[in-house]
Amino acid sequence: MNTNADLAIDEVLPPPKLAALGLQHVLVMYAGAVAVPLIIGGALKLPKDQIAWLISADLFCCGIVTLIQCIGIWNVGIRLPVMMGVAFTAIPPIIATGATPGLGMPAVFGAVIGSGLFTLFAAPYISRLIRWFPPVVTGTVVLLVGVSLMKVGINWAAGGQPMLPGPAGPIPNPAYGAPINLAIAGSVLVSILLISALFKGFVANVAVLLGLCVGFVLAFALGRVNFDGVANADWVSVILPFHFGMPTFDLMSTVTLCLVMVVMMIESLGLFLALGDITGRKLDAADLARGLRADGVGNIVGGIFGTFTYTSYSQNVGLVQVTGVKSRWVVAAAGVILVVLGCLPKLSFVVAAVPYAVVGGAGLVMFGMVASTGVKILGSVDFAGNRGNLYVVAVSLAFGMIPVVSDRFFAQLPDLAARFFHNGILTGTLSAVLLNALFQWRHRPTASLLAASLQRPAH
Repeated sequence: MNTNADLAIDEVLPPPKLAALGLQHVLVMYAGAVAVPLIIGGALKLPKDQIAWLISADLFCCGIVTLIQCIGIWNVGIRLPVMMGVAFTAIPPIIATGATPGLGMPAVFGAVIGSGLFTLFAAPYISRLIRWFPPVVTGTVVLLVGVSLMKVGINWAAGGQPMLPGPAGPIPNPAYGAPINLAIAGSVLVSILLISALFKGFVANVAVLLGLCVGFVLAFALGRVNFDGVANADWVSVILPFHFGMPTFDLMSTVTLCLVMVVMMIESLGLFLALGDITGRKLDAADLARGLRADGVGNIVGGIFGTFTYTSYSQNVGLVQVTGVKSRWVVAAAGVILVVLGCLPKLSFVVAAVPYAVVGGAGLVMFGMVASTGVKILGSVDFAGNRGNLYVVAVSLAFGMIPVVSDRFFAQLPDLAARFFHNGILTGTLSAVLLNALFQWRHRPTASLLAASLQRPAH
């Protein structure tokens, strides 16, 4: 018998309302979705047409994975109003892999597919890992991700990378730190803050997108926007697989993304449980496992079509709570809208024309919010009663920051060891897990309510 919660979740609204409410979900997540390919493409110095392709493929796959998550296929998909999008958490290791000579984009997509397969098969058993990822570990990792990404945001706000490739080696970027770039980035930052402070509800939820629009208009007025390629781009195009060639599989890159996915799966569990409370549906282990499998399938789809790792977007969960609209078919409508947007290349070229400084201004906010989320998680940690937690955070953050502040710190180690230690997210995560285990080894692990409710893997 269907409960009131089930009726609300499965309600099919009239098409006009579905379209309007679905578009609202798209607007809330759009800035984050397009920012990831912009950041990765810019950091890897990809040409504009390839960045435009990444944006199109990203939007297309966001739609496909959202449909899988909220509608469900067999034992994949939680069948709740969950919006899926590319994850910021995986940006640093993806950039590190893409920038490594001999690896590049094929290795990135191979690692994404590999991490998707890992997530797909690990989903039923992830509850057994919960005790190894208490808030002190997940909070430290999320904080480290946010702080690591700040370097990217700061460089973008200044006008790109400080050094550019030249015929005889790297040369200084003449636009780096130019006052006009700082002014554009500052206008985006101020716009986002003012909109967030002065407005509530939907307008506040799209503050980042509106700030990007303000910066784009200002940059265009100042002659800083280059629309090359827009006129020649097709109006409609089909997203085909393996645009960057067949993926290759690098063990270290794949293992790194698998570790990132473990952290993301644990974050997703918390998000699913929160959404279950909002919608009134009590979730069991099988429900949670289906939701996590969708993350894995999302990575496989992303790797095939030339994009990145996928996760549930928390801002859209907040939108469900704010609006009170709990229908999963509204989110399905948003998925359809994203698929359509992904097949409009001209739109992707326009987005790819956004100057570095514009995205950098928004990046300072978005990456800072990632770090703030880590701080929020750490706020629930007992530092006074358990001083070991202080060491977990301090040492793991220090290890993770080494590649950010000194890119040649491990340069004289053997190649494999240098690549291992130069990945700050990987070393920071392992440090946090191992140090937490070290300082907790005398205490019998106390299962959390979540772990207690998931003693067996769900099949």
